[in-house]
Amino acid sequence: MLIESFLQYLGNEKNYSPHTVLSYENDLLQFKEFVCNKEKEFNPREIDVPVVRRWIVSLMEQGYSPLSVNRKLSSLKSFFRYLLRYSYVDKNPLKKVSGPKTNKPLPDFVKDKDMNDVLSGMEEDQTFEGRRDRAILDVFYTTGMRCAELVHLGTGDVDFNACLLKVTGKRNKQRLIPFSENLRETLLAYLEVREESGPAVEGAFFIRRDGRPLSNSTVYRIVNKRLSEIQNLSKKSPHVLRHTFATSMLNNGAELNAVKELLGHASLSSTEVYTHTTFEELKKVYHQAHPRA
Repeated sequence: MLIESFLQYLGNEKNYSPHTVLSYENDLLQFKEFVCNKEKEFNPREIDVPVVRRWIVSLMEQGYSPLSVNRKLSSLKSFFRYLLRYSYVDKNPLKKVSGPKTNKPLPDFVKDKDMNDVLSGMEEDQTFEGRRDRAILDVFYTTGMRCAELVHLGTGDVDFNACLLKVTGKRNKQRLIPFSENLRETLLAYLEVREESGPAVEGAFFIRRDGRPLSNSTVYRIVNKRLSEIQNLSKKSPHVLRHTFATSMLNNGAELNAVKELLGHASLSSTEVYTHTTFEELKKVYHQAHPRA
């Protein structure tokens, strides 16, 4: 019952995505299964530090990586903070628990030359799928938006006159991302063949040939297929292109806080303390720093 209330709190009050809420649910049910048998009712008041530590050891013995264990531990910590806040428990046993140490790997990214080669190689394909796929890769590379943000991009979210994208990120936070003239031409070329396919369902900007919106998995397959042309690239996902955007910006002189704003991140590892930057300054940094701006 308490787990269900917490999940509703995440979805309704914190505006977490269904995918994120499901991750929390899986982690908490896994912990519940560890501490309870079928006859015993789950009682958070009975949870103490040794129980949590035994759970961590159990996860490690099952082969979970330190990164996965820490993610599950983070879900449990959030749950107990919620319980403490609403007086379901009178103490938080997670305060004295820390997870296993992790060696954070450097993010994978595509070199600018390789990315330009991929985009240039797609120019000859003037079919619906060819123009759409090139536009998708160019949007990821030129704006750094998330896969879910691209999937939910609407036709009214693209301002071709001002060269701005209105993006709705995590927890329904909106931000404006400027884009280049090169991307503008790519998007207009896609719209030419898109209009021939008829009106889009639900006003989605990126669609299938039949007008239906794309799914996250479909976009992932598109990116994975197109990036497979690059050798020695271990990961081929939309998020790799997000890393590529950030890397390109920083390598070309953009400030960390400006990149953080453009990405819509609450924080980035190895970034300095967030300082407010006006949108016009962001736009200026973007056009000066990004190689396709």
